[in-house]
Amino acid sequence: MSPAHLDAHRHIGVLPEFPFYGGPPVRADVTAKATVEEFIATLDDEGTERALVLPNYGVPIPDAAFDLNPLALEAAQKDDRVRCGLWVSPKASDAQRNDAALALATEDGVKALKTSFLLGGAPTDPDCAEQLDRIFTTAAALDLVVHVHTSPGAASDVDQVGHLVDRYGDDTKIHLVHLGGGMSGHMKLIGGRLFDWIEAGKKVYTDTSWTIGFAPLWLVDEITRRGIGHDRILFATDAPWGDFAGEHARLAAAAGDGELADHFFHRNFEALYG
Repeated sequence: MSPAHLDAHRHIGVLPEFPFYGGPPVRADVTAKATVEEFIATLDDEGTERALVLPNYGVPIPDAAFDLNPLALEAAQKDDRVRCGLWVSPKASDAQRNDAALALATEDGVKALKTSFLLGGAPTDPDCAEQLDRIFTTAAALDLVVHVHTSPGAASDVDQVGHLVDRYGDDTKIHLVHLGGGMSGHMKLIGGRLFDWIEAGKKVYTDTSWTIGFAPLWLVDEITRRGIGHDRILFATDAPWGDFAGEHARLAAAAGDGELADHFFHRNFEALYG
């Protein structure tokens, strides 16, 4: 395996404090990087050769993530080791914000569009239909990847997000982050859906950030048994919400140091993000 590691999913920007779950205002993303200089220095410290950077998000304030699109773009245009994704929203109420975001989609360094249902909306919500169609068809036309958050239950569950793969995955490259998200997501993806989509010709990818310890080992076992999927898995930290040391160690322990690890840590990033 090449000693280099390429990070397919991490964030830039500092979010405001917010009173999550009825508690006091907090800022949990304590390792978030506010500037391009801080971000690049972190890549240097880790030895990360290439990275895809996305605006930080997570507070239910629409402009908090949208306002970080220029910072992500600045990082991609300042250092050729970096490519970026732009934050876009599935919600009809964010249509004008999406106008501004998608106006940047042809800029040098842009390789992805990032969306999530954590801040509202759902894959099957009629209110989201127009913006989702716009996001996925724009990505297909510009050869961009759509990053979609996954987590157990509600609108981010694989049961819901899978509708987007079924609907758009023939034409649009879709990166489902977090390997389906949690125990149920891992079970659904590794247990069959990821491989079913691949065999159906869907352009679907995933990363192993946030995975429970058993999942990378089982994933490697299933890839080896089935003979497909080695080219669809990417290493990612999801920093500042994940940590480099833990994410790297978990996937490296499962993948070993041969060709499969080279795909996960290096070659799949190059194929998908250049």
